[in-house]
Amino acid sequence: MATLPNATLNEILGRFTRLENEMAKGPEHEVYARLAAEYASLEDVVAAIRDYRRAEEELKGSRALLNDPSADREMRELAELEIDSLRERIEDLTARIQILLLPKDAADEKGAILEIRAGTGGSEAGLFAGDLFRMYQRYAELNRWKIEVLSASDGEVGGYKEVIAAIRGPGVFSRLKFESGVHRVQRVPETESGGRIHTSAATVAVLPEAEDIDVEVRAEDIRIDTMRASGAGGQHVNTTDSAVRITHLPTGIVVTSSEKSQHQNRARAMQVLKARLFDLERQRADDERSAARKSQVGTGDRSERIRTYNFPQGRVTDHRINLTLYKLDRVIEGEMDELVEALVADHQARLLAAVGVEAEA
Repeated sequence: MATLPNATLNEILGRFTRLENEMAKGPEHEVYARLAAEYASLEDVVAAIRDYRRAEEELKGSRALLNDPSADREMRELAELEIDSLRERIEDLTARIQILLLPKDAADEKGAILEIRAGTGGSEAGLFAGDLFRMYQRYAELNRWKIEVLSASDGEVGGYKEVIAAIRGPGVFSRLKFESGVHRVQRVPETESGGRIHTSAATVAVLPEAEDIDVEVRAEDIRIDTMRASGAGGQHVNTTDSAVRITHLPTGIVVTSSEKSQHQNRARAMQVLKARLFDLERQRADDERSAARKSQVGTGDRSERIRTYNFPQGRVTDHRINLTLYKLDRVIEGEMDELVEALVADHQARLLAAVGVEAEA
């Protein structure tokens, strides 16, 4: 049975107690918000450690009773049963604490910027991009997250050429961050008279929503251009220069927003720009880490094919973890928990393996 380092557990419990004492000074305490955030981040692991310690004490008591020559046979049999149960509980708690002690992604609790772009496959790819967006929209609704479309470019026969949305709520990025990559669909298009299966694709990017404290955009580093917003067929939907294009000169990142309000377009374009710059910094930091181990599910490369949605067979396959579910109709309606949880579990298993390798080194 795996054991946990007592020094580490004592350190966490001690820190938690110190935070409680500091917070007892009241909300007017100048660093109260920071202390409260750290306190909340430790609550789950502290509860698990306390359960683990209680189970260990009960196990000692049951073992002492089992070895007590003055105890009658019935009491020793009861102690033996308790020992088996407590061992199992300690094993479960050990695994839970190990996961809770894994290095945290600082962006996990943030909202996310979701970007979906039609790929290969012509108008069918645009329809698929629309299906993917509705899938994530429904998943957000099921989790009671808020979703706001920041910009959208309609497809020729429906769906989207591109759609960008902000999704906000607790733990959004932690649940959606493994969705980045190429999503492939296999189905018979409505326009196909011969019943042939076509393959098309859409690219998904999920970026942590950046706050002002995460990334600073200097005025001298951007160029803002305004232009007339246009509707379908290039027709001007208004006569003012409301559409906004922001170019980040150091990186060459270009973001556009073309709704009716120029003020709103500037805010939305800046929001997406900050998310992309924040993501760029995170990728740079990841690249600088040791190349000896990979801690991400797959490579995280958005050019990587990660999932296939096969409509004739009613199946969805995630190629990174070799998981196939024959419930495509439910997944496409937003019931994604089984996929998401499998990806999170695989990620945690990889992190645990990496931590084990480092511990042995």
